[in-house]
Amino acid sequence: MVLAERAESERLRQIIAALQRHRFGRRAESLPIEQLQLALEDVEQVEAASEAEAEEKSPDQRKVRAATRRRNRGALPAHLPRIETLVDIESTVCPCCSGTLHRIGEDVSERLDIIPAQFRVLVTRRPKYACRTCQDVVIQAPAPARLIEGGLPTEATVTQVLIAKYADHLPLYRQAQIYARQGIALDRSTLADWVGRAAFLLKPVRDRLLDKLKTSTKLFADETTCPVLDPGRGVTKTGQLFAYVRDDRPWGGGDPPGVAYVYAPDRKAERPIAHLAGFHGILQVDGYAGYKVLAGKGDVRLAFCWSHVRRKFYDLAQSGPAPIASEALLRIAPLYRIEDDIRGLPPEERRAERQERTRPLIDALEPWLREKLSLISQKTKLAEAIHYALSRWAGLCLFLDDGRVEIDNNTVERSIRPLALTRKNALFAGSDGGAEHWAVIASLIETCKLIGVEPYAYLNDVITRIVAGHPQTGLDDLLPWAYAAASIKAVA
Repeated sequence: MVLAERAESERLRQIIAALQRHRFGRRAESLPIEQLQLALEDVEQVEAASEAEAEEKSPDQRKVRAATRRRNRGALPAHLPRIETLVDIESTVCPCCSGTLHRIGEDVSERLDIIPAQFRVLVTRRPKYACRTCQDVVIQAPAPARLIEGGLPTEATVTQVLIAKYADHLPLYRQAQIYARQGIALDRSTLADWVGRAAFLLKPVRDRLLDKLKTSTKLFADETTCPVLDPGRGVTKTGQLFAYVRDDRPWGGGDPPGVAYVYAPDRKAERPIAHLAGFHGILQVDGYAGYKVLAGKGDVRLAFCWSHVRRKFYDLAQSGPAPIASEALLRIAPLYRIEDDIRGLPPEERRAERQERTRPLIDALEPWLREKLSLISQKTKLAEAIHYALSRWAGLCLFLDDGRVEIDNNTVERSIRPLALTRKNALFAGSDGGAEHWAVIASLIETCKLIGVEPYAYLNDVITRIVAGHPQTGLDDLLPWAYAAASIKAVA
């Protein structure tokens, strides 16, 4: 019992520490939810082992915990198939009087079972017919369209490879090893061929997704590095994956959220200018200079990120005594508490709250920063942090006058994290074309995640429809939002 209590205490301490880091740590190093779960799972495993040991020694405790699990486990989804097993008595003869027992009820329990992924072979037969009278007449039904003409996979098989690579971050060579354990010899290059063909098929859908996002009045933008193999030099070069996100849920906007990734071989300002051609509105970004060139053309206003401002002061405060940086953090913290209070309110209400509560804090912060800047050496990191904020002050204050604008760019940074996981596992893209395929497929998968659509079902449906001849003029019907709406209608 003491061991179990000690494990529970340690588990709670680690959960609290991890949650504090997740909630209050600087944005660059705060734990994403996946990393938070990874940090806790070993602790929970130790706790479960301690409980199992305690239950083995105490039958009464085992019964109590079993009853607790029955109450708390919830109901299994109704759409899952049920395989019933009847566990009945051997005889209906009463052991007391030898009369006949009659049924008065039953206990029903459900457990979640799983069948490991299985390969199967779909056989398509197409009979040929000939006319006994006409010598040259042979009639046969046309072969169904396929994504891989003359190849082995169904559209569902290709979709599974896409999901494993871009949603579950499993490189193709590892997938090939998994399939080999089931006796299916699929070379990595074969899987790569499937992915390339699927990406070619899906690129118009990603392009249409980006076009729809650009009709919005406000977007988030960010970019992350993408190492790409450079065969001519035998090393990798650094490309860029740009992310453009719409998410109006914090202020109750009616447009569904979405994200489109676009690969570029460099970070030149001309890249986002080309990607966002036709966009007019507010672009929420970090300090990347390329967006300023875009804004200089007059169609885009830039909203900057308070999280990036805070991060620079946090770095200084963590490295040693830094009273000015520490006070800056204390002055920025109330801005985020106010944002927590108003999240989900309509834009006008958010604006009113910010004008009343946030503006006085920011109006006091600017002269304070200028005063401190005049007292320190201009060559220090602290001066650099202050200059970073003051040089972007108008964009940092834009959220005060527009309730649709967020205080920071964390929305798009969250959409960058899945790319980072894939990059970590795959190390690099094999070519510029491979990086573009990555951008195409990840756009559709991550948009599905944002709107609560199961990515496998969506991609399988879209690929199947395109292969069957879905017209290019109907691309809107293939977007994740249309699939979500159709799924809701089907359920209703």
